[in-house]
Amino acid sequence: MADESAANDFAHVPGLSLQEISERYTQWAKDAKYEKDLRAENYKGPIIAADFTAKQFPDEAERKRITILDVAAGSGFVGEELKARGFTKIDALEPSEGMLNLAIAKGIYDRTFLSFLNGEPIKIESNYYDVAVTSGGMGEGHIPCSGLHELIRVVKPGGLVIIAMREAYLTTVLEYKDRLEPLMQQLEKEGKWETVSRTVVPRYSFENNGVVYIFRVKESSP
Repeated sequence: MADESAANDFAHVPGLSLQEISERYTQWAKDAKYEKDLRAENYKGPIIAADFTAKQFPDEAERKRITILDVAAGSGFVGEELKARGFTKIDALEPSEGMLNLAIAKGIYDRTFLSFLNGEPIKIESNYYDVAVTSGGMGEGHIPCSGLHELIRVVKPGGLVIIAMREAYLTTVLEYKDRLEPLMQQLEKEGKWETVSRTVVPRYSFENNGVVYIFRVKESSP
């Protein structure tokens, strides 16, 4: 397990640019190494994210109508878990071409977007999705705090933003330390979204606890 954990850390090195991290993920995707290193026994994040999503939609018939954006989709782990729970309308946003190619090959996604979520506008319609979900998208050099604004923009009023991440990153990642949760709270004060839940979960990734946030979008985006 130590080797697999080291491989995960390889993509979370401080000081790397978004492009450099994307290239590392593309390298990691080769020969299915990512799929092996982050298999479910090591990385339960996708299962956790999909379970939390499914709990919001207990009616299985409704799940077939729900539109979902899988953010930082990687090779499609979350998409696979969502599909297994009856969700069928799933798109993927992923900046690593190598990872996205693996995801596309699985036939899970309707639309795919090769793009960063870095606070700049992404080429996705406003108020389009019922849910935007990410597992593993938050980390050193990954989605910045400013990315929350785009998640809100692409989700319909009344829709959900679901973020699953390592709990430790709230204090060990400089971008998030004393910034991410305050921004989440500020967005709530501004009426952009409201908190549905904040849940700490065990063994999200390897032996590390995770935290899952669920927000309901309130304000329509232009």
